[in-house]
Amino acid sequence: MISAIIPVLNAAPALPACLAALEGAGEAIVVDGGSTDGSVEAARRGGARLVAAPRGRGSQLRAGADAASGSWLLFVHADTLLSDGWREAAEAHIAGSRAPACFRFRLDDNAWQARLIERGVALRVRLLGLPYGDQGLLISRIDYDAAGGYRPLPLMEDVDLVRRIGQVRVLAAEAVTSAARWRRDGWARRSLRNLACLALHRMGASPARLAALYE
Repeated sequence: MISAIIPVLNAAPALPACLAALEGAGEAIVVDGGSTDGSVEAARRGGARLVAAPRGRGSQLRAGADAASGSWLLFVHADTLLSDGWREAAEAHIAGSRAPACFRFRLDDNAWQARLIERGVALRVRLLGLPYGDQGLLISRIDYDAAGGYRPLPLMEDVDLVRRIGQVRVLAAEAVTSAARWRRDGWARRSLRNLACLALHRMGASPARLAALYE
């Protein structure tokens, strides 16, 4: 069984669609970090199990994994929609491999900048083996536990885990992520800020400094 785990913090507008797209999962677990906007009610209406955890994606994802009962864990951001066919792609992968996997990254915007960013993400994954959490991460419970699971980091928790679980395969389905941050901050500025966070993380910058720069 696949357990889908979604960390949320004031994600009420996006959560219903995210949960609807995950209908094929064996269970959906929403991990709330203290929302005040109706995210809890949206999770309940969507039929998800609700777990409370300290604020921070690393802490929330770890709490969700601890509560999950599936032999495979699927970590998905609340503003990400898995495309039609994700379950078939995941099941085909599980039938033939125990390797961790992710989905192809796509932004929900028609701007040319969005296509450029998608190509950059595909190149990063192919050359560096570093998908981010907004591509969805599908990991067997055995490998997740062996790697030590998510650490309570406020940022780069996905990069930290991927480095410990090994090469991630890309599945033939898409994770469509909201481009709201790029539209709000500017396509170039947001992309450069993300790259700076990754570079500083690899140089050993503190999680608090990274989180401040990201926001």
